[in-house]
Amino acid sequence: MTVPRPRSAPDDATTLRLGYGTNGFANHRLDDALAVIADLGYDGVALTLDHDHLDPFAPGLTRRIAAVGRRLSELGLGVVIETGARYLLDPWHKHAPTLLHDDPTRRIEFLRRAVRIGADLGAEAVSFWAGVRPEAVSPQCAWDRLVSGCATVVDAADSAGVTLGFEPEPGMLVQDIADWRRLHAALGAPARLGITLDIGHCRCLEPQPVPQCVAEVAEHLVNVQIDDMRRGVHEHLEFGTGEIDFPPVLAALAAAGYRGLVAVELPRDSHAAPAVAARSIEFLRAAAATAMAGARRTEDKVSPGALCSASTEATAGVRYPDTGRLLE
Repeated sequence: MTVPRPRSAPDDATTLRLGYGTNGFANHRLDDALAVIADLGYDGVALTLDHDHLDPFAPGLTRRIAAVGRRLSELGLGVVIETGARYLLDPWHKHAPTLLHDDPTRRIEFLRRAVRIGADLGAEAVSFWAGVRPEAVSPQCAWDRLVSGCATVVDAADSAGVTLGFEPEPGMLVQDIADWRRLHAALGAPARLGITLDIGHCRCLEPQPVPQCVAEVAEHLVNVQIDDMRRGVHEHLEFGTGEIDFPPVLAALAAAGYRGLVAVELPRDSHAAPAVAARSIEFLRAAAATAMAGARRTEDKVSPGALCSASTEATAGVRYPDTGRLLE
């Protein structure tokens, strides 16, 4: 199979490669979504495996993987694999089962298939997360299950030569960078397990400014999702409608030498996907230009920490925007 290549590989640390998440194109056929994303000028896609986008459980998987690989190559798109489909595994319960449930078998099989798909497509990373702890499961039991399940996925990734990005997610058992560090250490700091950093999540609940979050995980950063967000509210927003100052964030990514995709993550905007994706790339290009102009005006190299402009206040809890219920 021909491995897809990004349309423009970065030639220096100031070049960022922009991508778009297919979970923001849920009403499009995958071929059509990829074409629109490429036509808008994105360098890659964050491909969420779902019932309508390369379903890993549908018949003819090998043939379909090959077809997607050819399409990505034709369009010059890089790819990361995302595993956040809501009802792929259980039509009644969102994201269930997770690695924390009594029987995580289907989740583990899903992640193994995601690793296989990532290997076949030459994906830059395969991203996954912990899940919300079921009420009937104790914190220690949930943690033990998570470590065990992750170890199985890491073994599969090692065998396939695939890089994993574990994403801290508000309200889940691993919800912030500190939790990710604890998990990484518990697994023995495996070389193939990096971090997926969602820029919006940093603003939502991390105690430090967003650019500092980037700098702190730079060594382990393998996948970046980007969206706007407000402090304490886990709601993915279009750029410019939340609280994040993006030029310092993009400058921090460049200063960290990050070369992977920076993929827009707007999963609730599929109803207007082409327009939202067009606005998003225009916004990010303008923010990147502002960041680079600022860097050129600075005689000495500025550390990412000096670029911070976000608030540093901590949050006591994160709320779902539609219910007000605290994420715990």
